[in-house]
Amino acid sequence: MKTGRAPRGIAMVLPASEGFAPDRAGAIALVVQRLARAASACVIGRAEPDVFPGIDFRAAHGRPPLMYGMNVLRHLLALQPASIEIHQQPRLAATIARVMPRSRVMLFIHNDPLTMRGLKRAKQRARMLTRLHRVICVSTYLAERFGTALPPGLRLDPAHRPIALPNPLTLAELPPQAAPRGRTILFAGRIVEPKGIADFITACASALPHLPGWRATIIGGDRFGPNSMETPYVAAMRAAARAAGIGFAGYRPHADVLAAMATAAIVAVPSRWPEPFGLTALEAMASGAALIATRTGGLPEVTGDAAILIEPGDAAGLAAAITALATDEHAREARAAAGIARARSFDTPVIAARLQTLRGE
Repeated sequence: MKTGRAPRGIAMVLPASEGFAPDRAGAIALVVQRLARAASACVIGRAEPDVFPGIDFRAAHGRPPLMYGMNVLRHLLALQPASIEIHQQPRLAATIARVMPRSRVMLFIHNDPLTMRGLKRAKQRARMLTRLHRVICVSTYLAERFGTALPPGLRLDPAHRPIALPNPLTLAELPPQAAPRGRTILFAGRIVEPKGIADFITACASALPHLPGWRATIIGGDRFGPNSMETPYVAAMRAAARAAGIGFAGYRPHADVLAAMATAAIVAVPSRWPEPFGLTALEAMASGAALIATRTGGLPEVTGDAAILIEPGDAAGLAAAITALATDEHAREARAAAGIARARSFDTPVIAARLQTLRGE
């Protein structure tokens, strides 16, 4: 399937598990489509019946990793792009760098590299740094993880060290912000234990009885897409939310999530695990909501001083932060203004310009 304009020397390769359609896109696909538009790049990914419009998309058929990788390589050999940007697939990046030495091959890391096949061992990470044009991590937290326990005798010139480049958000495409904002406390994300959804429900159950006129809402499913499964954990959280008087909307397309953020007064990102970046937190700030997040992983890099930061798993601290913001309009407005200002440094044109520099170095 081909849509949009022909590539101009840049090809971006998605993981085989990532959908590239508005109603099925996860964080990686959202980031790639923004960067692809900024650079008029070609995107290669799994076959989809309906992809993001206006982008040159090439479908790579076959089950991962072997058949998918072979079809990705087939497209790249036909395109011969000057820059090849592989997202989240280290072994594929190494293969393509070996087969296509004239192209600048860059590997983008969106999750903890120490948990990824092909990067768990220090020697594997060292080989990536010396064989690829760049290794780009979406946060300093991940870049430092990538550099963990590298061989002591390894000497890298600065150009070969892992680089932190934040994920972008196209501010001009966000829905208009509501004024005044609704008295809503919002959680938006996957309904899985590491995202801290249980802490959000516990905190809201504690805080809401003391906050007349306020309500809490949960948006999300087990995974991205309309076919998100009703897992036992999702069912348990749905029941707990109902008992606490919290709305549970289930999965909604990304556009609906952004619309909800544009009207909510408070957004909570109570992740228990070290978030590699924290795109939901960035979206909440850019949408003008007062943000509460946990002090873990890459989240503090995203929020700076704009959010109230609490410890992971601290439901009581989350309840206190919700109460403090809900009962102090001035504090909410100050956090919202700080978040909007903070988000400007993540605007897609800003991040795309930095990436273009890395491509040419």
